[in-house]
Amino acid sequence: MIERYCRPKMKKIWSDENKFNKWLKVEIAICEAWHKLDKIPRTSLNKIQLAYCDHKLMKKELAMTHHDMTAFLASITPSVGADARFIHMGVTSSDIIDTALSLQLLEAAKLLSSDIKSLIETLAIKAIEHKYTLMIGRTHGIHAEPITFGLKLALWMEEMKRNRQRLDDATKGIAFGKISGPVGTYATVQPEIEELACTKLGLNPAPISNQVLQRDRHAQFMTSLAICAASLEKFATEIRLLQKSESREIEEPFQDGQTGSSSMPHKRNPELCERICGMARLIRAYALTSIENIALWHERDISHSSTERIILPDACLLIDYMLDIFTTIIANINVYPQNMQKGLETTHGLVFSQRVMLALIDKGVSRHEAYKLTQQIAMQSWENNKQYLALLKQDQDVMRLISEKELADIFKYDFYTTHIDEIFTRLGLTSSQWKVKISKKNTAKLAPKNV
Repeated sequence: MIERYCRPKMKKIWSDENKFNKWLKVEIAICEAWHKLDKIPRTSLNKIQLAYCDHKLMKKELAMTHHDMTAFLASITPSVGADARFIHMGVTSSDIIDTALSLQLLEAAKLLSSDIKSLIETLAIKAIEHKYTLMIGRTHGIHAEPITFGLKLALWMEEMKRNRQRLDDATKGIAFGKISGPVGTYATVQPEIEELACTKLGLNPAPISNQVLQRDRHAQFMTSLAICAASLEKFATEIRLLQKSESREIEEPFQDGQTGSSSMPHKRNPELCERICGMARLIRAYALTSIENIALWHERDISHSSTERIILPDACLLIDYMLDIFTTIIANINVYPQNMQKGLETTHGLVFSQRVMLALIDKGVSRHEAYKLTQQIAMQSWENNKQYLALLKQDQDVMRLISEKELADIFKYDFYTTHIDEIFTRLGLTSSQWKVKISKKNTAKLAPKNV
């Protein structure tokens, strides 16, 4: 993982120090459970509870044993002395590694949930601020009908709420420990030890396991991260599209002194959003690997182990970084309502074509004929680069049915904001609740200029 993409809190969670501390925490919890069953004396447990890992010794042992768990056990033995014989009693490596991994994943999930919450709040504030900021809506990349920038942000906010719920559900799936010994039979460590130790650790005991916790749990967690990353990619892609020089309706923040190109001083590139899109590809690949880890040989193999050492930390570090970047982008995004207004008028009033068609239908024209007539005039506007309203006024069939005043009313943008308040109220996005002011200077005028 590239150092620059590691935020300190998440980096600490996936550090070797934290991992080995978790291993020791699990070992001690198991010993405490054995003590409750009178298998470990209190004096011995007191020493075990003070154990610590000698990392230099572990590194030396690992070079010889090529087995991280035996090297770990050797590294904590000197701090305990003869009573270290009780450590790892009846259990196997995966009892410790998988249970400790669950603890790390829970720490990571808690941090990520907080990250998503921050993004949701930032999106909500910006959505309210730009509640009435009109812009063109596009389908297939082509102008459709007007929307507001606030609606776009509100849509993203709701999607992030779903991502947080998916993460919460996946977190419940990995909040399990497994202390059932080799191949999961409890032959050398009875179920009561698992229950006592897991309770101490704040985990649920797996109802059944073989030698490992089943990897569908981890795959659910990873696919939840991948979906979240895909959402961020979707949002970032939209910003990239709207930042193009042809429209420049919005723009990711650009700091003083920042450069966009080594050769072209004028460049202001959406490099943060592009970075998010690239990282999303990595997390999707990691999610695929996690799914492939579900199928292990018989009661277990370690084909999953080598990949998980990469995909689990990296995915958490990446998505943590992506969420932080995107929250910063939204909080400081540049919005250009004047360019949005220009965009609305680029197609010379064609965005009102459906309203014209519906007005003809209201006058008794069949839908087929109304569509045909409206489209015919619209195509003239497209091909001749002429104002749609002017062409409609020149058409006798249209003017025979619709008055000039009615046409003028049709060509008003405020029609498209009729239900904005209702939508925002449904989402819990009211300015009073969020204490946000709707900025008038960032609100596009609700009257077309040139149609």
